Amino acid sequence: MTTVALVGFGLSGRYLQAPFFIANPHFRLKSVMTNNQDPQAIYPSVQKVPNLGAILADKEIDLVSICTPSDTHMSIAQQCILAGKHVLVEKPFAPILDEAQKLLALAERHNRHVFVFQNRRFDSDFLTVKKVIQNGFLGDILSYEAHYNRYKPVLNAKKWKEVVAPANGILYDLGSHIIDQTIVLFGKPQSGWGQTFTQRPNSEIDDAFDIRLDYDKLKVKLSSSLMVREDTPRYIIHGTKGSFIKYGIDMQEDHLKAGLTPNMPDFGIEPTNHWGTINTDINGLHIQGKIETEQGNWAMLFQNIHDVLTNNQAPLINVEDVLVQISIIEQMKKGG
Repeated sequence: MTTVALVGFGLSGRYLQAPFFIANPHFRLKSVMTNNQDPQAIYPSVQKVPNLGAILADKEIDLVSICTPSDTHMSIAQQCILAGKHVLVEKPFAPILDEAQKLLALAERHNRHVFVFQNRRFDSDFLTVKKVIQNGFLGDILSYEAHYNRYKPVLNAKKWKEVVAPANGILYDLGSHIIDQTIVLFGKPQSGWGQTFTQRPNSEIDDAFDIRLDYDKLKVKLSSSLMVREDTPRYIIHGTKGSFIKYGIDMQEDHLKAGLTPNMPDFGIEPTNHWGTINTDINGLHIQGKIETEQGNWAMLFQNIHDVLTNNQAPLINVEDVLVQISIIEQMKKGG
């Protein structure tokens, strides 16, 4: 069994991670460091600890999951590694490539594992896109678009999210997901360019971006904004045989906030009106209709962490991919 401590109990710690640690019998969620929440009210077996020192001194803790503000990730991860702990770091993993490489080198010297919480590799919509592309349903992919939009004109109540700081802004917050997904599908781009900009009144940070990544014949467009009220396609993909268009986003976050748990049979299942549309030729047949969305499965990430720590399996989140992601973000922050 892998014994875990959570540092932070906001959206990620409370809703996106704790339920999966609790649901998986290979993990024991022992401690939560938080100032404002009462984790025992939700999980009676979990103890609340006052500071990071209490976690670092606890010899039972194998893995520390870091769910704190973005600019604290590197410092906390470093302290945990030096204390002999493995770490799971929320995205964004690091603000710049140099810091990420230094942390990974530190972990290697101390024989510790670093995992990155790129949970949206296991979203229902992305798993479906991945299946459509890898099965060759569209032929050779020529155009790939991914959009991650929200409508949040009012500044975030979490003050730390709205200040100019390392790893803050929409490119790090939402962009890290769709850039990561692109790398999973197509690898490192040959080149890229893009821009970030600010659209909300009184905002100090970037809250929208447009990115172009070049893969020779394949052209990738990635965009995000906090000022999109009407739903747009999340994925638009065109290939030599056909096209696939997908509306709607993975349901796991909404299910977790509503009190569903990962071991419930309907968890992570999308409604039929969000199924993607395909128009293509397969084995000489013209196929036009709906593709049933795969079930979202963030639990895969957690199970893999246990398998890496106990059975020496390969991590599903390759840190080399994360380094490519950070280098792209760095480039875009400098204006492409």
